[in-house]
Amino acid sequence: MDWQRPGPTQVERLHDIYLGLLLVGWSLIGVTLNNSIGSFPLGPPPSWAEALAWSAAVALPLVVRRRWPATVLAVVSVLFIVSQLRSSQDGIASSAALFCALYTLGAWGRNRRVANRLRIAVIVVMFAYLGTSIAVNAMDAQEQHFPDAIGPLPPVLAAIVSTVLFNAMFFGSAYFFGNLAWTAAHREHEVKRQAEELRRSQEAHTERAVIQERVRIARELHDVVAHHVSVMGVQAGACRRVMERDPVKARTALSAVEQAARTAVDELRRMLGVLRQTDGTAPVDAAGHDVAHVDDLLQAARDAGLDVRSSVHGTPVSLPDSVSLAVYRVVQESLTNTIKHAKARSVDVRVRYLQREVEVDVADDGTGGRAGASGGLGLIGMRERVSAHDGMLEAGPRKEGGFRVRATFPLTKLDVPMPREPMADSGAVVA
Repeated sequence: MDWQRPGPTQVERLHDIYLGLLLVGWSLIGVTLNNSIGSFPLGPPPSWAEALAWSAAVALPLVVRRRWPATVLAVVSVLFIVSQLRSSQDGIASSAALFCALYTLGAWGRNRRVANRLRIAVIVVMFAYLGTSIAVNAMDAQEQHFPDAIGPLPPVLAAIVSTVLFNAMFFGSAYFFGNLAWTAAHREHEVKRQAEELRRSQEAHTERAVIQERVRIARELHDVVAHHVSVMGVQAGACRRVMERDPVKARTALSAVEQAARTAVDELRRMLGVLRQTDGTAPVDAAGHDVAHVDDLLQAARDAGLDVRSSVHGTPVSLPDSVSLAVYRVVQESLTNTIKHAKARSVDVRVRYLQREVEVDVADDGTGGRAGASGGLGLIGMRERVSAHDGMLEAGPRKEGGFRVRATFPLTKLDVPMPREPMADSGAVVA
């Protein structure tokens, strides 16, 4: 749909009233001065009162020029020609009113087809009237009317050429500057529209960034808190059950609760430190939360009463910090779900270093169905972490019973072997 320029504002309408009244006053002064001088180039003038009326009538429609530009141009054009036929002597005020009306339709006409056709029609009519006037005056002109002419052209021809050129410039300027004003308004509209689209895009981008940050915070809180709180809950329950029968085991369970609480606080402090970074350059802090520290998670699961078996397959390689952290979190979340929801007795954790990828596999012998019990937040967090590294996650019940989580992370290249021992466990198998 073609763009239509909005109508004038209240201030612009008020300015139109001022302009119209100014031209009315100007035309009245011009008529008065010309009649007082006695200069009548158009022929014998009408009465002074009629001349004043014609001059005011030509300029007065401009008070609503931007509200109804097409109507104003048509009315001004007709009144201009009639006033010229009546030989109204108002100087250039009527010509200024015609120029302003022609310009206004070009600048403010909402229907561009009507605006173009009407302006062209007015210009054609004006030149037809001008040609008729020139023809009539040329027949009456005599050489003795120009006794001081010294140019190379005949005086009558020079007068005709001068009149035609002046009117061509007059009407051409009104047409050109009217179109120029409309084009400028259209461009301004496009700039504002694009600025508004950019603002909305920035707001949407900011909103998406906020949502992503909330998801990241929720994932980090879940990963940091859920595991240790689950261990604390299991150990606290065990302490309550054996407190009277076996004080030594009770103290061991309380020690595990204390250690889990301190670890949770340390991780929360680390996470909050990363979230407080405002320059967006904070690196991934994987210290103490990488593949090398998976044994700590296994030991915590053993302390919670699980029979944990672990193994490392393949030659361990140095992993990028982000991948190492993701592997750690997958193991942590899997063990957390096992402790909280699986009612399992044993869990098997395997890490496989393949030629182009690293794989972590956690399987238990519990009842499964933990995603529904925990609202699925843990699995969502794991999928996001794995997806962020272009990996693949498989999670679901096993045919033989229990639940299994397997995550695969692609590696771009095979790095040098890691200078460390594999996960300590009697069932470890190193190929």
